[in-house]
Formats: sequence, structure tokens, C-alpha cells
Amino acid sequence: QLVESGGGLVQPGGSLRLSCVASGSIFFDIYAMGWYRQASGKRRELVAVIDEKGTNYADSVNGRFTISRDKGKNTVFLQMDNMKPDDTAVYICCADLGMGPRPNDEWDYWGQGTQVTVSP
Repeated sequence: QLVESGGGLVQPGGSLRLSCVASGSIFFDIYAMGWYRQASGKRRELVAVIDEKGTNYADSVNGRFTISRDKGKNTVFLQMDNMKPDDTAVYICCADLGMGPRPNDEWDYWGQGTQVTVSP
């Protein structure tokens, strides 16, 4: 019910925009949406969250990434600018019907992920 798109190959310093569309009846009740990423051999990292209170970012992307949401289209976006090789990972969209907190990544819905590669 969550489908990501927009991944691909980009050079360092470049930009990509990821999209995640929520389909089905869940979008009526979504409170928060977010993006995680998981690089090969590394732990999954929460990158950005957007909810009714605002937005939050990981320190590693703060000032370079922007999360936004179009409720009318049931879509969340992740604009990634000034990208670095360390941004290479599978990016995964998630959605939660509740307000959290989510200390153990307790999101209600997960997407399949989209590969992002930053390389010259």
C-alpha cells in the first residue's frame, strides 16, 4: 500500500526527489509518514519524518534533505540535494496511523524501498 519511486544514480553534489504514494483506505487515517534508509552492511537509519506537528531530520541529512507531504494526493516526498556518496542506500517509505513515539521503528506500513546510488 506504499509504493516508492524516484531512485536512481546521481553524481556527488546532485539531487534526487523520491516519492511515496499511499493507496487504499489507509490514507484517510495516516498521522505520520517518514523515510528510512539502509546501506549495505549498516543499520537502518531514520532519515526524515513529517506529521501534524512538523518535520524532523537525521543530523546526517539536515539542511540537505527536505520532506514534504501532499495529503490530497496521498503522497510524501523526499527532496535530496547536495548528495554525498554516504547517501547511497535503499530508501524506504513508512506510514503510521498513530502519534508515536516509535523507539523501535513501530510504523504501521512499510514500502518495498527504492535504490539510491551516489557515485561519480
